[in-house]
Amino acid sequence: MALSSAFADQLAVWGPNVQSRRAPTHAEAEAYCRRLAKSHYENFPVVTWLLPRPMHQPFCNIYAFCRWADDLGDEVGDPEKSRSLLKWWRDELAACYEGDAQHPVFVALRPTIGEFGIPQQPFSDLISAFEQDQTIRDYETFEELLDYCRRSANPVGRLVLYLCRQANDENFRWSDSICTGLQLANFWQDVARDFDIGRVYLPQEDRRRFGYSADDLRGRMANGPFLELMEFEVARTRRWLRPWRDETLCELAPFPVRLRAVIELFARGGERILDRIEAIGYRVWDTRPVVTKRDVAWMILGCLGQIVKRQILRLTRHA
Repeated sequence: MALSSAFADQLAVWGPNVQSRRAPTHAEAEAYCRRLAKSHYENFPVVTWLLPRPMHQPFCNIYAFCRWADDLGDEVGDPEKSRSLLKWWRDELAACYEGDAQHPVFVALRPTIGEFGIPQQPFSDLISAFEQDQTIRDYETFEELLDYCRRSANPVGRLVLYLCRQANDENFRWSDSICTGLQLANFWQDVARDFDIGRVYLPQEDRRRFGYSADDLRGRMANGPFLELMEFEVARTRRWLRPWRDETLCELAPFPVRLRAVIELFARGGERILDRIEAIGYRVWDTRPVVTKRDVAWMILGCLGQIVKRQILRLTRHA
């Protein structure tokens, strides 16, 4: 896979080998992060409509960090070069926490880190996941896959909790579960796409359990063992997404209504992916299940309706 032209342009301007550039002003850096979020994140208009306005820019800043880390891992096309670039990104992160930010993402991110008290670990964990992608292409056990999700998905939820000023161990537990469920749903949605770039997230122990052989995998066979395997993975993933349906979640996490809607929307999105996989009979080798704009509209209405219902029930209990 060759370096994508769009990301090549970004590297040419803001990569590690550019000596003549000047650090952007804070306003320039924030504008850069907003452009990056709007041009790459297809659900950006929905999320920004639901988020309180003061959170729009911090969300863009964090998204820009994740976007760059993801592209350094997936868009370079050379694992050795990706590892080198990810090390550079890690060094830039460390410099940011030491007060020396030069890249626009970190110039914008540094005040966000200070304002919301965000530790370095979630950012570092994300980088470590993209570094792992360069060396590990297949997972032996489900526990190994969960460890990858712990670093590739869970930090995103934790970063959002910091922005919500709701970062605590209890909230981390349900957030981690939902984020892991979302990541697993994306894996099962993208079995074919990942295989095309040499990555297999279906654990070897599960493939052996259902009799799905290495030859079956290489042949992209949607046979009986594969369909049983996918049914098992989808059912297991639903359990990770379950916390958002827990009525006590509203009591444990006293978020403003719109923030709760964002959390619920993402969890419903994971469940809808699983629904789509079931609807095609688990034949993800042949068809990539997608969540449509109509699905998103219904999910927004559904989660807003549930939030209103819970608010009414809460008021009724305290009446």
